[in-house]
Amino acid sequence: MDEGPVEFDTLWDYDQPAETERRFRSLLPALGANTSWRAELLTQISRAQGLQRRFAEAQATLDSVETLLPGLPLRPHIRYLLERGRVLNSGGDPTAARPHFMEAFRLAEAEPQEAFFAIDAAHMLAIISPEEALAWNRRALALADSATEARARNWRGSLLNNMGWAYHEQGDFTEALRYFEAALAFRRQQGQASEIRIARWCVARVCRDLGQIETALDEQRQLLDEFEAIGERSGYVYEEIGECLLAMGDAAGSRANFALAYELLSADPWLAANEPERLRRLRLLAQE
Repeated sequence: MDEGPVEFDTLWDYDQPAETERRFRSLLPALGANTSWRAELLTQISRAQGLQRRFAEAQATLDSVETLLPGLPLRPHIRYLLERGRVLNSGGDPTAARPHFMEAFRLAEAEPQEAFFAIDAAHMLAIISPEEALAWNRRALALADSATEARARNWRGSLLNNMGWAYHEQGDFTEALRYFEAALAFRRQQGQASEIRIARWCVARVCRDLGQIETALDEQRQLLDEFEAIGERSGYVYEEIGECLLAMGDAAGSRANFALAYELLSADPWLAANEPERLRRLRLLAQE
């Protein structure tokens, strides 16, 4: 461990937080007495707990990190602030989360080598402050564009996507499409298949909002074929196919797709907690 800690950030699987937590915990014994690395790793264990909606445990883990922070370098402090804010926000208290993200941003923005975390903080501030979402995302995007570290520059895809959704929330679908298409172009440059599929879904989604129903439906069906080819199913794709078919007057076809969408999406704890009306609508449309 003399040359540095295991690159535990590369072990993240955000779709499998319980497995990610297990991986992180298996690394703790190898860290020995290096308090800085231990503090950083514990912040990520807290994040994994939060993604499992085990908020009290996540807070307790961060309490243990807080006791380690005096005398440590800057990065553990920044990561602690980010994860404390994330747990508070996920637990339903964005107001309490805000000062943690603001302080993380202040600390990280002042140090060029911490640009990745400054961008993370800015993107979280955009999430918790819809009225300021575009401003914070633009600030984050400027940091990503000027960063020298590859992983900081790689924030660009997520930020373009988030700006697309910010414009979408304002009802500016033309501008949303512009950003979603830019995000898709970036994802294609990166060449990661799963991110490309998500970006394509977003483009098709806003095409539907713009009245380009056949274009949207064709793209979602292509995505469906790709998911089936790799042995996976996407509730979001079924949902959009259902919406397109409903808009085209195919009630029977839409019902079948809404039923599949509800089956898959209702099993997502985040959606159940944060978008119950969306799930209720899917259930009703599947039955009509």
